[in-house]
Amino acid sequence: MDAILLVEDDHMLGRALSSALGQEGWRVVHCKDVASAHTALVDHAFVAVLLDLGLPGGSGLEVLSSMRSRYDPTPVLIITARDQLSDRVRGLDVGADDYIVKPFQRDEMLARLRAVLRRSRGAVTPVLRWRDVEIDPAARVVTREGQRISLSAHEFRLLLALFESRGRVLSRDQLQDRLYGDDTEIGSNTVAVFVHQLRRKLGDGVVVTELGFGYRLGDEH
Repeated sequence: MDAILLVEDDHMLGRALSSALGQEGWRVVHCKDVASAHTALVDHAFVAVLLDLGLPGGSGLEVLSSMRSRYDPTPVLIITARDQLSDRVRGLDVGADDYIVKPFQRDEMLARLRAVLRRSRGAVTPVLRWRDVEIDPAARVVTREGQRISLSAHEFRLLLALFESRGRVLSRDQLQDRLYGDDTEIGSNTVAVFVHQLRRKLGDGVVVTELGFGYRLGDEH
């Protein structure tokens, strides 16, 4: 079942939105603050995010900015108060797909959500190839010799970062930023662990270590 992340600190509105989304067949993960939203987004994949701007611990714009800095293309529908025009504009500039103004009707919210999902699925995203490995960023699918390889969300993001930066070496800090945004509490060996997992699943030639500098995608031939 496709999952939607709802980031909304108002208890009654959150419960009403969760119910409406559940009735439409979506599984809902409900977060009520910035920290839990960051955690959910790095640990799970969602088909869309409904994001309130005024949240405990910061702004929803921080969550959105962190997503886009990690090249996370998940569609985002901003939930905003009527007097937050400047924040709505900033949200669209940062990478939101649409917004809806409180108070709103259930049917309007669902219609806008379906619209951003249609637009995101209609976007043309090229499949990236390296030797016999293919990665489809839109579908979040990786195959080798035509066989699908099961990767965690973190492994997928790290591999995509290397594919998008082929020919260049990415430092541990750069890769960590792609995985977690600005979270500074992540252990220093985390990237190395995911590199090890990718090599185990895809073979030794895909990710090359440049000692003292970082990692890069392997040579094409």
